[in-house]
Amino acid sequence: MKKVFFLIATIILSFSVNAQKDPKAKALLDDVYNKVKSYDNIYIDFKYALDNSAENIHQETKGDVTIQGDKYVFNYLGATKIFDGSKTYTIIPENEEVIIEANEGDSEGNITPSKMLTFYKEGYNYSWDILQDIKGRKIQFVKLTPIDSNSEIKEILLGIDAQTKHIYNLIEVGSNGTKTTITVNSFKTNEPISKSMFTFNQAKYDDLGYYIIEN
Repeated sequence: MKKVFFLIATIILSFSVNAQKDPKAKALLDDVYNKVKSYDNIYIDFKYALDNSAENIHQETKGDVTIQGDKYVFNYLGATKIFDGSKTYTIIPENEEVIIEANEGDSEGNITPSKMLTFYKEGYNYSWDILQDIKGRKIQFVKLTPIDSNSEIKEILLGIDAQTKHIYNLIEVGSNGTKTTITVNSFKTNEPISKSMFTFNQAKYDDLGYYIIEN
């Protein structure tokens, strides 16, 4: 779940890049970044696919995420992850449990929007890639190559809609040949959302008999 949100946060927030990166790629990514940062909130419905032909593996599933500032609600594989700006609540109905983590924004391996920004800004080189016509949309790809030669990621391709400046898809190729693809089915902005959307109601889950785990 963390890996998927890691990739989704990249799609939603994009990132600004350092001046020494490919200037053409930098200009496009900055356009995406500035556009996304102008929205009050963002909702994405996505498809997640994992493929490894050598191992004969193909998996597909769907999910969605809503982000407002540093807060988010992420739904994937039957679980819900809520970050209220201070604590993270992972609700797992199958196990009838809630895991509460304090100050996750500062913890190792955490996946918050701000950390996605920092990670990609410092961890990758960028280059201009191919332009494709996908379902009548002009999708410009930017290739991200890890600076760390020991990275488990070989490369990431970000497909950007040339007209809207929104991310269309993200393709991560692992050093083991596994390809992970996240495709945006729906990208909505500035939607009316409840004030309590990012608030965890512990009483509700106490009444349901959920096991509450606080770390």
